[in-house]
Amino acid sequence: MQSILDKYCKACYADYAKHALRNDDNKDGDSLKTTIPELRKKNKLSQEELALAVRVTRQTITSIEVGKYTASLVLAYKIAKYFGLTIEEVFDFSDVEDI
Repeated sequence: MQSILDKYCKACYADYAKHALRNDDNKDGDSLKTTIPELRKKNKLSQEELALAVRVTRQTITSIEVGKYTASLVLAYKIAKYFGLTIEEVFDFSDVEDI
């Protein structure tokens, strides 16, 4: 059973991610930025290896890295946990306005 805090965190992340994707102030089309490429390079990890570790396709990792896809809360958590970081350390919410 999920706690109220878990549900709240999931809802907030989903709102932030949706807002980042449709942000009209973002003229160049960038969405939620990540540090995944840097983390992979630092850890000498391919997209395929990361994808296998978090149980998604390599294409999913590619799409997240180039900003064509925003990871679900569960996937964001898995990626962050894999690198031993928090979601906020992997995904950059600085361009997302407060809701």
